[in-house]
Amino acid sequence: MRFFCARCCSFGSEMPAVQLLLLACLVWDVGARTAQLRKANDRSGRCQYTFIVASPNESSCPEQSQAMSVIHNLQKDSSTQRLDLEATKARLSSLESLLHHQLTLDRAAGPQETQEGLQRELGTLRRERDQLETQTRELETAYSNLLRDKSVLEEEKKRLRQENENLARRLESSSQEVARLRRGQCPQTRDTARDVPPGSREVSTWNLDTLAFQELKSELTEVPASRILKESPSGHLRSREGDNGCGELVWVGEPVTLRTAETITGKYGVWMRDPKPTYPYTQETTWRIDTVGTDVRQVFEYDLISQFMQGYPSKVHILPRPLESTGAVVYSGSLYFQGAESRTVIRYELNTETVKAEKEIPGAGYHGQFPYSWGGYTDIDLAVDESGLWVIYSTDEAKGAIVLSKLNPENLELEQTWETNIRKQSVANAFIICGTLYTVSSYSSADATVNFAYDTGTGISKTLTIPFKNRYKYSSMIDYNPLEKKLFAWDNLNMVTYDIKLSKM
Repeated sequence: MRFFCARCCSFGSEMPAVQLLLLACLVWDVGARTAQLRKANDRSGRCQYTFIVASPNESSCPEQSQAMSVIHNLQKDSSTQRLDLEATKARLSSLESLLHHQLTLDRAAGPQETQEGLQRELGTLRRERDQLETQTRELETAYSNLLRDKSVLEEEKKRLRQENENLARRLESSSQEVARLRRGQCPQTRDTARDVPPGSREVSTWNLDTLAFQELKSELTEVPASRILKESPSGHLRSREGDNGCGELVWVGEPVTLRTAETITGKYGVWMRDPKPTYPYTQETTWRIDTVGTDVRQVFEYDLISQFMQGYPSKVHILPRPLESTGAVVYSGSLYFQGAESRTVIRYELNTETVKAEKEIPGAGYHGQFPYSWGGYTDIDLAVDESGLWVIYSTDEAKGAIVLSKLNPENLELEQTWETNIRKQSVANAFIICGTLYTVSSYSSADATVNFAYDTGTGISKTLTIPFKNRYKYSSMIDYNPLEKKLFAWDNLNMVTYDIKLSKM
């Protein structure tokens, strides 16, 4: 929308009158920022001045359901401003009449006095215009802040509603489970005949005949340890005979999906269990971090594997500083991660929620200098194997080749370092088993391979062709858990595990 101010002129050389007309048009709209003047003869040959003034922008009105007191104040200010604008327009109309009257008096009176008076009037109008513009900007800022606060409150409302729904579902599920257990585990009479396995002894039973007293009966049976330590279904803790020994990787199984992220923030991330748990954590305690974003600080903690699979965290840690990449690990009760936009590795003790140590990895690339082939600022990747804590990275001195160092888990001091001949950006990910570094060829190919191995004991690397399945075609994290003898991975929103086989040493 544009406003036009035009007058046909026959002033000849009477420049004071023309200037007055120009100034009057420039301030015609108080909120105007710029104006344009064009001069041309009309069809009758008369001189015509055309002024073009841009209309000010208008802010959208906020919803009245939010911050009513602020909106009422803004409405009052708007009414006041509208009255001021009307008064200004009236004054401008008076000024225009004065200009026409002045044209008849220019020859009889000196133009200088009249021009000075009009200049003072225009100066006053300009100051009033500036004040109104300032008030307009303040109102627009207040509107913007109000809308932003409204958006934040709505998001918080949605989150709380979702949490309430989740809690309601959990409560209903727990009630059903309790009812099921009561129905299925309580016999009807104490005298019900049952087969007691050899070596078992009766302790107590339910007595429903005598309401005054009931006691519990259980059966204790000696079971060989070999039966307990058999392999359990994927995703649950297991320990097999002979698994404590080390060996070379010879086989990787099919991926087993345990959990799928709910939102795009879980496109890639890292999840883990502690292979050396400390109180109050157990072998089942699981941690998860969604790493999409610029300020990643949330660490979700699950006491039980079933809670992790259902998506019900028992606690959420807020890290004192954001982390970067998918290279974090949990070891001996502490979370080890790379600080955002730095080559610093941080040890965060989970139980006390305090930072216990920080250490810069000398010369390590960070924030996209030497990532894995998929990107994700995976320049520094922490790993755990049977011998302890490691860090995988590269340096300018190594010219992009993988460097790995053994770290002291207490103070993060580098104990020993190896430089390989494997280019870090040519592989999709890496993990360490029994002191040997293994790399994966592709993060997106459905049929990738474990393609290189570097033995820190001998300093020798070799090529491999062990099949590795990227079922969801975007593996952003692969780690080894030496307690469970499994690979943990994050593949395109999905948290998966892989069974593995090691050769005998």
